[in-house]
Amino acid sequence: MTDDKPIALKRDCEAIMIPSGEKVKLTAGSNVWVTQALGGGFTVMTDHGYMARIDAGDAQALNIANEHAFAVGEAPSGDSIEDRVWNQLRSCFDPEIPVNIVDLGLIYACSVEMLGGGSHKATVRFTLTAQGCGMGQFLKEDIKKRLLLVPGLREADVDLVWDPPWNQSMISAKAKQQLGIE
Repeated sequence: MTDDKPIALKRDCEAIMIPSGEKVKLTAGSNVWVTQALGGGFTVMTDHGYMARIDAGDAQALNIANEHAFAVGEAPSGDSIEDRVWNQLRSCFDPEIPVNIVDLGLIYACSVEMLGGGSHKATVRFTLTAQGCGMGQFLKEDIKKRLLLVPGLREADVDLVWDPPWNQSMISAKAKQQLGIE
């Protein structure tokens, strides 16, 4: 979803500045342009010239139906908990790039272990496209929140790592095609 027409915010709402990761308050009546609506949120360009991410819970401020809220859909029968965890990771998006974090090559490791009582714990190691990006904490919390929606998953350990440094060769072939990268 991208639109050349501005949307006047219907009410004040919290947002995260991109790429600094700073929390900001966008005020009612200010104009924004939606540049991306993926992964349970909206990336907008503000009338002050910076990008920000608005959570799906604030869709009403944009006068948009909250159809972009995230949840875990019914997993096909036979899907393992590992498959459900990976599918949930694919529902996380870089707020600047319209590609999920798995296909973008940001997930360096993901494992699932059994805990007592039939529950599980996921351990995820991820990186960012640039070390100077301030969205690390935001993505870390987004990943953890999403993983804890997976039925049977009781714990999620999510860590931001920098080794090895990310580069474009880590992007999947499908995502490269989507982004027009050869």
